[in-house]
Amino acid sequence: QVQLVESGGDLVQPGGSLRLSCAASGFTMRMYAMSWFRQAPGKEREFVASVFNAGGDTRYADSVKGRFTISRDNAENTVYLQMNSLKPEDTAVYFCHGRLLGSTTIHWGQGTRVTVSS
Repeated sequence: QVQLVESGGDLVQPGGSLRLSCAASGFTMRMYAMSWFRQAPGKEREFVASVFNAGGDTRYADSVKGRFTISRDNAENTVYLQMNSLKPEDTAVYFCHGRLLGSTTIHWGQGTRVTVSS
């Protein structure tokens, strides 16, 4: 059974940090591009960051560049999102996403909530 399970969401003050984790099971994660998306209340889901292959190739949305870092551990089937200098506008449900390279096969997690507020 394919699963992506996110964890690490919490309430944090502006300027704080959080690390999100996404544990993958039921598929070979190293064959997938792994990403994080987020959806704020009343808004559409948006791309945050992607990491390819062994982790050397990463992409980021302009809104998080320089503050967030995506990484992956293929041996542990886990993807991470380190979020620093958090802002209230980072408040959202964060979703883990996997896309099989060269395919349209995708998987989504159930999301983890991040709230940035004083």
